Amino acid sequence: MGWGSDWMFDFFGSVMPVFFIVVVGIVLLSAGKGLLQWSRNNRQPLLTVESKIVSKRTEVKHTHHHDDTTSSRTRTTYYVTFEVKSGDRMEFVVSGEEYGMCAEGDQGMLRFQGTRFYSFARHPKIHQDLARG
Repeated sequence: MGWGSDWMFDFFGSVMPVFFIVVVGIVLLSAGKGLLQWSRNNRQPLLTVESKIVSKRTEVKHTHHHDDTTSSRTRTTYYVTFEVKSGDRMEFVVSGEEYGMCAEGDQGMLRFQGTRFYSFARHPKIHQDLARG
């Protein structure tokens, strides 16, 4: 076979373990980051505060497998931004159902813990009109 096949075994023998370690490291780092955020949220108090919805947005990610023309996947993430009485704004990931029920300008009670959204209970329209006027 000549010297041509020797370099290939050297290449795969030295590069593949490094590549494997890097991939495993990235996976562990991502899992650790998620676990750390989960732990931080659990240490935060569960708060219920008066708030107002100031914006909504979506993020759509589409993946298409190049080896198969019929295989694709679309994922939508829903975000709602709330403003509390102090003027601070917080953006949370919400479910599609919650997103559909929210409208900019809605006022109500926001319940959250750290970066974890729990619920938003809207005030009835009459309550909002009385608060403004």
